[in-house]
Amino acid sequence: MARAKGRTKQVRPNRRLWNLGQRPKSRTRRLGGFRKFPFKLFLGIGCLFLLFEIFTLPLFSIFSLDIENPKETALMQQRVEEAHEKGKKLSIDYRWVSLTKVPKHVRRAVLIAEDARFYDHAGIDWHEIGESFETNWEQGRIVRGGSTITQQLAKNLYLSTSRDPIRKFKELLIAWMLEAWLSKKRILELYLNIIEWGRGTFGIEAAAQRYFHKPASLLTMEEGARLAAVIPSPLRRRPTDDNDYVNDKAQLILKRMSPR
Repeated sequence: MARAKGRTKQVRPNRRLWNLGQRPKSRTRRLGGFRKFPFKLFLGIGCLFLLFEIFTLPLFSIFSLDIENPKETALMQQRVEEAHEKGKKLSIDYRWVSLTKVPKHVRRAVLIAEDARFYDHAGIDWHEIGESFETNWEQGRIVRGGSTITQQLAKNLYLSTSRDPIRKFKELLIAWMLEAWLSKKRILELYLNIIEWGRGTFGIEAAAQRYFHKPASLLTMEEGARLAAVIPSPLRRRPTDDNDYVNDKAQLILKRMSPR
């Protein structure tokens, strides 16, 4: 009788058929995917946060600025709240004046002091930002700002004086929108009327009345230079102060204003 042939036992592969021919993923590669997951998660959350900040921009208010004068600004509200926290009451002196009523020499003094390239940039002066960064890096502290008049307008109208990076990002966006929607003449008019010039004093007309007891239309060249000199620190310095800082800076502005 013939001997039955023994069946050869087939060993099944340890992989599914549809994975045949593919190299199995190493444990290191699988772990690499898990390591990338937190980065992708944080990146997604960051993008969503930026989108939220963009959607909360004051678009309708910006679009109305070409025909309406602001009744108050974010900086005015901030100063009132700061005074309230100290148990004090702050009265806001804010008087609107047309740009045509502000003497040309006063406008020029402000531009020389704060934004000499105002008519050459589109809201952000990258050259000035680079120069400011280099100067501040060499000094080891912030001694020079790079914000344009449009950026200062955006900050005073809608934001705050904090140094929050998100606030700075929104400032750049708003400045770009202001330049896209408004004329340079209107931007300068808004700026001169809402800029802070002392505790509770906002705008060129209120400043002229407070410090020189006259309307802005009658300001002299030297008075305009002194007002421009204290714009960076209006709560610490006054245009009528008789000290080296105000005197020297006002003289420098006047020197740059004089024809060569």
